[in-house]
Amino acid sequence: MTRPEAQAESLCAAIESRGARALRFPVLGIAPPEDASALEAVSARLDEFDLVFFVSPNAVDFALSYILARRDWPAGVAVATVGGGSERALRRHGFAHVLAPIEGFDSEAVLALPEFASAAIRGKRVLVLRGDGGRELLGEELTRRGAQVEHASVYRRFCPDANADELLKADRLDALVLTSSEGVRNLACMLGPDALAKLNAVTVFAPHPRIAGSAFDAGFRSVVETDSGDAGIVRGLEAGLGPVPAA
Repeated sequence: MTRPEAQAESLCAAIESRGARALRFPVLGIAPPEDASALEAVSARLDEFDLVFFVSPNAVDFALSYILARRDWPAGVAVATVGGGSERALRRHGFAHVLAPIEGFDSEAVLALPEFASAAIRGKRVLVLRGDGGRELLGEELTRRGAQVEHASVYRRFCPDANADELLKADRLDALVLTSSEGVRNLACMLGPDALAKLNAVTVFAPHPRIAGSAFDAGFRSVVETDSGDAGIVRGLEAGLGPVPAA
């Protein structure tokens, strides 16, 4: 399991509840921004926006831990996100109404919502809270549709300094779960070409076609695209690997 350490436990628990062993090997580190001035500035101006979009559970937790410690959320500012994890995170912070797609877990699914159609979003002021970098599709398309879009980085991502021997020396490695394209690139960097070549026959399970494509590009020969979310990944693992043999 290659998710950031804080977000891996629910999936690891689901895997282990089925009798398998989940090896934690985070390939993406998450930390607060080194400079919080952008978050401080937008926090003071929240009332100016019609909608705030959170790109991930990390964006929710880092942004709201900062903002809600300093001010109340403006009653007229809607919140939106993508993915069940982000939606649950917003609800944990007290938001009863969250705009999010029921199906699909990417920017394309968000842009397909009627609330983001040109007629609905034109003239609206939208704040996108995200990590450093990331895809530009959402902001660019909302701007094209007539919205006024601002971005603020509320956390930073980094490649962990980890010892790849933990993977290479595992007694048995049947699958690698990779949940972001950046994680695929980090894993390749952490392993190096020689170690990566020793693992490229292990089947990769990836919950999005972009991630699957990144895994193929990195040199993995067997890649299985699963449904999104923990449940989708577990179903993919069960279908691809079969039941765990009884001890």
